[in-house]
Amino acid sequence: MSTKKISEGTISRLFIYLREITALVRMNIRTISSAELGERTNLTDAKVRKDLGQFGQFGVSGSGYDTGELKVALERILGKDKTWNVAVVGTGQLGSALLAYPGFKQHKLSVVAAFDADTKKIGKKISGVMIDSIEDMPKIIKEKKISIGVVAVPSESAQDAAEKLVAAGVSCILNFAPTSLSMPEKVKVKDVDLSRELETLSYFLANKR
Repeated sequence: MSTKKISEGTISRLFIYLREITALVRMNIRTISSAELGERTNLTDAKVRKDLGQFGQFGVSGSGYDTGELKVALERILGKDKTWNVAVVGTGQLGSALLAYPGFKQHKLSVVAAFDADTKKIGKKISGVMIDSIEDMPKIIKEKKISIGVVAVPSESAQDAAEKLVAAGVSCILNFAPTSLSMPEKVKVKDVDLSRELETLSYFLANKR
C-alpha cells in the first residue's frame, strides 16, 4: 500500500465501495467495472479508478474488478479484516445507548469496556459490559488491548477523559462531547457533534426556498 497521505474523502469512499462490493458478493456477482461501481455509488468511473489506484493495481482492463478479490483487498486496507476493541467513557443516556448499539459488531468493533466516575454505576453492567472506575482505565485498556476510545461525557470532562484514554494506550478517539479536544498528532480524533448537525439542519429548514 502507498505510504503517501490518503485524504479522508478517499477513505470514506473506500468504505462505500466496500459496502457495494460486499452486496455484490452476496448476490454471487463476480465482476464489476469501474463505471458500474461508480454508477452504484453516484461517482464517476474516473474517481473510482483514481481512488483504488492509490492502493495498487486492481482489476483487468476490459474485464473489470473481481468482486471477491476486491472485497478482501478493501477489508485489509480499511482494517476490517480484524476486530478492534473499544471502550466507552461515560455511561449516561448517550453512553448507555452506544453500549447497546448493535452496529459496532457489524463493523468489526467490539465494545469490551466501559468507564465512569460515578461510584453508584461502577460494578454494574449495561448490555453485558461491566462499568469500571476511570481510575482502573490504564490496567483494563492494557489487559483488553483496547485501541479505540469513545468519549460520551459532558463537554467539561471530555478533555480529561480523552487524555486518560491516550495515557492508557488508546490511539483513536470518537468524541461525542460538544467540544474540541487537544490531542497529540499521533492520536486520531473523530468528532460527532449531534447538536451541531441538528443546528445545521435547522439552518437548512429556515432558509429553504
